[in-house]
Amino acid sequence: MRKSRFTEAQIIGMIKEQEAGLPTSEICRKHGLSPASFYKFKAKYGGMEVSEAARLKALEDENAKLKRLLADTMLDNVVLKDLLGNN
Repeated sequence: MRKSRFTEAQIIGMIKEQEAGLPTSEICRKHGLSPASFYKFKAKYGGMEVSEAARLKALEDENAKLKRLLADTMLDNVVLKDLLGNN
C-alpha cells in the first residue's frame, strides 16, 4: 500500500477543520487533495485523537508482522509435509 503524504496528525487536523464548519471543498483545495481522499481519511480517522491514530498505526503494523510470521510458518509446514510424504 502506498504511503500517504499526510501524517495522522495532519489528517486529523483537516477533519477537525471540517467539523469546525469549514467547507470540505475549501479544505481539499487548501491541502491539495481530492474530496474522495478526504472522505476516505474521515472514514478511517473520524472521531480520533492523534494518540489514538498512532495506536491504530502500531496495531496495524503488528498485525501485518504477525500475518507474515503465520504465512512463513504455514509455508515451512507445507515443505516439511512434502519432504516427509515423499520418503
